[in-house]
Amino acid sequence: MQAGKDQRATREIKVVQRVLKVNERMAEENRRHFSDRGVFVINVMSSPGSGKTATLQKTIERLMPEVRAAVIVGDVATTHDADRLAVTGAPVVQVNTDAFGGDCHLAAHVIEKAADDVDLDAIELLIVENVGNLVCPAEFDIGEDVRVVVLSVTEGEDKPVKYPTMFRTCDAALLNKIDLLPHLDYDKDQAIAYIHQVNPAMPVFEISARTGAGMDAWIEWLKEKIRSKLRVKS
Repeated sequence: MQAGKDQRATREIKVVQRVLKVNERMAEENRRHFSDRGVFVINVMSSPGSGKTATLQKTIERLMPEVRAAVIVGDVATTHDADRLAVTGAPVVQVNTDAFGGDCHLAAHVIEKAADDVDLDAIELLIVENVGNLVCPAEFDIGEDVRVVVLSVTEGEDKPVKYPTMFRTCDAALLNKIDLLPHLDYDKDQAIAYIHQVNPAMPVFEISARTGAGMDAWIEWLKEKIRSKLRVKS
């Protein structure tokens, strides 16, 4: 009986490995395609309720029209987040994963198809708002240039050490909803220490999407990343 279980487990691991290998190849194709068009791609991830959509709305408003942006929004269902982001004037493409099993992440082949609905020649920045989840999205490269994770002060301080892959593979963290700190029993310094325990070099931007606090440093970091790619491309 145990041998049968071990065989099934081995087969499952091999299937997962094949899926990830195929995704890696597709991600590299995406990366080359976006680079050839001079488009910087950012993959934004978080758990549900972190304020990711509000953060992106404020980010796009501060970037445009200086930086022309478009958004691919991933959700299991509804167009609620896409509707909110469309108010910024940026083109928005909605991906609902319930159409193919309710996946908890966006994979590279999904981004390839969604990007067909974006005029890449008209933008410098493509933002991917991934499905709300701190596990699966971290495992799937989509062809992005940078990864950013949004963590809110309404979540536990220990999220970075509970979900280390997400924080280990991201290039920056946004600690959101800092305007709520006076009303919460939340140790901000401990949360940041946990982030740096997992990823010592990761910059952490303390922000409030609601009030705009701390957004300037985050926007400047992102602009510099975009400028660096465009300089290399030119």
